[in-house]
Amino acid sequence: MRFEIMRLDDANGTAVDSTVVDAASVKTIVQQAAATGQRLYIRPAE
Repeated sequence: MRFEIMRLDDANGTAVDSTVVDAASVKTIVQQAAATGQRLYIRPAE
C-alpha cells in the first residue's frame, strides 16, 4: 500500500510539499517529523 504524506505549514496548515511512499517508509518519516516538530497529513494514495 502507498501513502501520500504532506508536510503542513505551521502558520496556516496548508500543504507545503507532498510525497508518495510505501507503507514501510511511513514510520521513518513520522519519526523524523516528530523529532523536528513538523506537522504531517497522511492519506492513502490512489
